[in-house]
Parts: sequence; structure tokens; C-alpha cells
Amino acid sequence: MNIQIFGTKKCSDSRKAERFFKERRIPFHYRELTEKGLAKGELDNITRSIPLEELLDKDGKQFQKRNLSYMVYKIEEELLNDPLLLKTPIVRNGKESTIGYNPETWQKWINAEK
Repeated sequence: MNIQIFGTKKCSDSRKAERFFKERRIPFHYRELTEKGLAKGELDNITRSIPLEELLDKDGKQFQKRNLSYMVYKIEEELLNDPLLLKTPIVRNGKESTIGYNPETWQKWINAEK
């Protein structure tokens, strides 16, 4: 298993995802999005299982702050330039990805690994 969690410390779902894997002693790599965003290759890998439109957090503070609801923009460019526009957490296991708190899917990954 190669688990990566992309999130922020302020996001409660990101903290819950982190706790989920810690409690099961599953090693993971945590990426703090306030420090470092996604690379283009990482975003491409994530969008293989999650549509680009679903990654954009239209209800989030950053989306409102930048007034993106009134602008025309390319979603991919905005997500690469401002990682705080992403819904969090994004959890990757190889080629599979989930968005938000999704313990059922994560448990399936763990069971499939055994």
C-alpha cells in the first residue's frame, strides 16, 4: 500500500483521514497543501479516478475570497496555482483516489491488501 493524504491541518476531515490510517498502523505520506501544492503529474493521476470539476471546492473560503464564481477560468490552472481551492482530503492509493472522508473505500483498500 502506498497511501498519500493531501490536506490541511485546519480541515477536520483531513485530520480524521490521518487518524483512520494511524489507528490501523498503515504508513502514509501526508502533504500539507498550505505548504506545497500538487504537481501537474499528481493532479493528472488524481483526475484518472476523480473528475476535475469535483476537485474544486466551490463552497470553500478560498473560492469565495477569489470571487471565482464570477470569473471564467481553467479549473486545472487554478488548482495548480492555488491548492487551497481543492476539496480535502484527497487520499491516493496507487492509481485509485478518493475525495473527502471516505472510510468505507479505504477499508476496502486495506482488506484487498491482506
